[in-house]
Amino acid sequence: MKPPPMEPLATVEEVTVRLGGRPVLERVSVEIGTGEVLGLIGPNGAGKTSLLRVLAGLLKPESGRALVPAGPAAVGYLPQQGEVHWPVSVRHLVSLGRLPHLPPFSRPNRRDLEFIDAALVATDVAHLAERTMSEISGGERARVHLARVLAGSPRLLLADEPVAGLDPRHQLEVMGLLRHQAGEGRGVVLVVHDLALAARFCDRLVLLNGGWVAAEGPPADVLTSELISAVYGVCTETITVEGHQLVLPWRVLGASSHEALAGARQQ
Repeated sequence: MKPPPMEPLATVEEVTVRLGGRPVLERVSVEIGTGEVLGLIGPNGAGKTSLLRVLAGLLKPESGRALVPAGPAAVGYLPQQGEVHWPVSVRHLVSLGRLPHLPPFSRPNRRDLEFIDAALVATDVAHLAERTMSEISGGERARVHLARVLAGSPRLLLADEPVAGLDPRHQLEVMGLLRHQAGEGRGVVLVVHDLALAARFCDRLVLLNGGWVAAEGPPADVLTSELISAVYGVCTETITVEGHQLVLPWRVLGASSHEALAGARQQ
């Protein structure tokens, strides 16, 4: 992995967000550089999706600000498992990613169609192009939604759990595809729960806990047994594969829930 670039593509400065009076982000500052993959990790409810939504312009901070690229489709946002409630074809849904580049009431031109076809191929859904979204599996739908974002060719790509629900092969392919997008000069920010994938494919990680940045830096500096145990409440095992240090959550610290229930029944 290369070191993070010096010139930021996007910046979050001292952002605080409260939802329903509850703090979800507290004075968070992060930079995203051109050509890097930044992974957001942390327990459920740590603020990862909120930070992504701030970058996407979908959530207004109480204080602080997010500085992101401007222009048509400069920012592409892939939410968690978007639902489609009408019988639209895969190709048509992916083509919606080109809308920010089109004049009003115009149809995609040859160049737009090239972007659409390339996105279908890159996400391994070209063979599904004429099927409707209701006719494909959940994992296939996830890849179609990613194709829609890629068709827009954004400078900053934001993905919320892009490999959730995918089989191991497609997890690796999607993460490799996002890594390739960064190599093409884009910035990629993704929420990821699989720490092994985070270690292998991300240049930097931001570990969030309770809305605060608990740690930030290269995967080897963030994915330590001490930090993961403290933040996630798990014991870990560490292995090294092809130069990547992988910290594997292995056992819950203290009594597990089923052990606690068993003890309660015996009382």
